[in-house]
Amino acid sequence: MKTRATTLPAFHRHGSTRRLKPQSLALLTALSATAALAAAGTPDLGPNARLNGKQVLPPTDSWNTRIDGEPVDPKSAAIIARIGAELPLRQDFGSNWEGRPFGIPYVVVGGTQRKVPIVITAYPEQSDPGPFPVPPDAPVEGGLKSDGDRHLLVVDRDNWRLYELFRAFPDGSGGWKADSTAVFDLGKTKDRPAGWTSADAAGLPIFPALVRYEEVAEQKEIRHALRFTVRRTRRAYVPPARHFASRLMDEDLPPMGMRVRLKKEYDVSRYPAHVQVILKALKTYGMILADNGGDWMISGAPDARWNDDEMGAIKRVKGKDLEVIRMGPMTTR
Repeated sequence: MKTRATTLPAFHRHGSTRRLKPQSLALLTALSATAALAAAGTPDLGPNARLNGKQVLPPTDSWNTRIDGEPVDPKSAAIIARIGAELPLRQDFGSNWEGRPFGIPYVVVGGTQRKVPIVITAYPEQSDPGPFPVPPDAPVEGGLKSDGDRHLLVVDRDNWRLYELFRAFPDGSGGWKADSTAVFDLGKTKDRPAGWTSADAAGLPIFPALVRYEEVAEQKEIRHALRFTVRRTRRAYVPPARHFASRLMDEDLPPMGMRVRLKKEYDVSRYPAHVQVILKALKTYGMILADNGGDWMISGAPDARWNDDEMGAIKRVKGKDLEVIRMGPMTTR
C-alpha cells in the first residue's frame, strides 16, 4: 500500500508537547488521524477521493483475477475485426474537456451520510430501491446540465458499499431520480440476478473498473480489469455480465461481458510511463465489455492531474493488438 507522507510539526518531532497551544494540539490530532487513516487503508472522503490501497471487491472476484494465461477464444479474430481491427484504443477520461476534467466521477462518503429517496423511472423491476447516501452536491458524469448517461457513483467507505445510478437527476427536494440503480457490497462477490441490468448495460458495477489517477501515478500499478465500450453489441452476455442491450443477433458482434487483453508480445516500453501502467494492466487483467458507446473506449475517473497529451499516446494501440479470451456460457434470451 502506498500512502501519502505526512509531515508533523517541528515541536512534535523534537519530542515535547507540554507548551503546545490548543490550536496546535488540534492540528497535531488532525494530522495524526489523517496519517492513521492512510496507514490503515481507509479511503479519503470527497469527490474522486484516494482509496489509500483499500481492496475493491475480493481478490477472487472477476474484476481482480488475472487472465494473462487464459486461452484465446476461437472467434477472437472475427469479433475484433467486426469492432474495428484498425480502430484505436481511446481513453474516455482526462483533465480537460470543454474546460473541466472528464470521465465517470465518484464520491466517497462516510457511514453517517444521510440517505435520501431515490425514484426509479425506467427499470424499477431490475433496480435496487433507495434510499441511498447521495450527497446533494454529488458529481454527475458530464455535469448537472449534461444529457448523456449521467452516471452517479457513491462509495460508503465505512460500510464498504457501492451505490450506482444511471441517468441521475436531482428531484429538487433533496432526493434523486434515476433510470436504474444498483447496490454492491464491495467486500463480497455477488452477481445480480440473471437478466438484470445495473447502472451499466451489462449489469456490472462501474466503480471497480475505473482507471484512477491514484493507481496510475502513485501506485504505478492497476490490479484489476478495466471497463470498455463498443458501438454495436450482440443480443447476448457471458459471465460476469448479467444483461444484454441489443437486438442484433450477428455472432461476430461482441456480447456483454466479453473480456479482451493486450497481446503478450506487444511492446509497451515505447509509451509514456503512465500509459505503460494501463497497457500492462491490459495484458494482465484485460478489460470487460460493459456498455454500448464509442469503440474501444476505456473508462476512468476525471482528474485535473491527468496529462491529456501524454495519455493520448494510447491511441497508437489498435484493435488488432488485442485478443478475446475464451468466453464462458453465453445467454441470448
